[in-house]
Amino acid sequence: MSYADKIFIQNITDILQNGFWDTGMDVRPKWEDGTPAHTVKKFGIVNRYDLSKEFPILTIRKINYKAAIDEILWIWQKKSNNVKDLNSRIWDSWADENGSIGKAYGYQLAQKHQYKEGKFDQVDRVLYDLKNNPQSRRILTNIYNFSDLNQMNLYPCAYSMTFNTSGDTLNGILNQRSNDMAVANNWNVVQYAVLMHMFAQVSNLKVGELVHVISDAHVYDRHIPYMEKVLNNPQYDAPKLIINKDVTNFYDFKVEDFELVNYNSTPLGGRLPVAI
Repeated sequence: MSYADKIFIQNITDILQNGFWDTGMDVRPKWEDGTPAHTVKKFGIVNRYDLSKEFPILTIRKINYKAAIDEILWIWQKKSNNVKDLNSRIWDSWADENGSIGKAYGYQLAQKHQYKEGKFDQVDRVLYDLKNNPQSRRILTNIYNFSDLNQMNLYPCAYSMTFNTSGDTLNGILNQRSNDMAVANNWNVVQYAVLMHMFAQVSNLKVGELVHVISDAHVYDRHIPYMEKVLNNPQYDAPKLIINKDVTNFYDFKVEDFELVNYNSTPLGGRLPVAI
């Protein structure tokens, strides 16, 4: 069993057995047929993954890690808010006729601000500090910009990343206001684990812990049968992440630079509906 499997099984079991149902309440998300999308949830879940020990990807359910990496590069490297720059269709439901999702995600990371050392966007500031001031306690990003929320087609779910070094080891905290556990939980963990590996590699650091803080961790009503099946799927050891060591510039990484060796997993066996 991978450690990611263990954490996921604990989280989902706890939510299904002890969570709070919002059935009968007025909720924003709807299913494609217009039916309200209700959830069962737990508040304030905190998970820790030691990236130096294993790569935190599920084996009880196959994760399309190539698409997950493509999306994290779309946000953090391309700093894009247009689905035409993405190689999957996962954002299409929130895009306008031009492909834009508004002033969200990559758009926020791309905004430059003046510092005493010069003008940086949020990503370049992180890269600068990890190389020049790695012991700083101020290395973080935040894309939950209140002044632009009314121009975002979806408010950021994973909205803040804090980086902190202990000697030559890079740790991080991912803050998430909301997490659709069936669709996006391990997807997000995989993405930010890869992001930390990228930042560590180009900054000559070792990768350490990723702490995932979720305010509202929920399972949608129509996802429960899928999750009950997934919890009983076979469990395998975690695969090994191989990264192209020739890449020394964050902006040179491509999806093809990442490979999972011995990734054994079970297909989901159907397409999860997504509440909009």
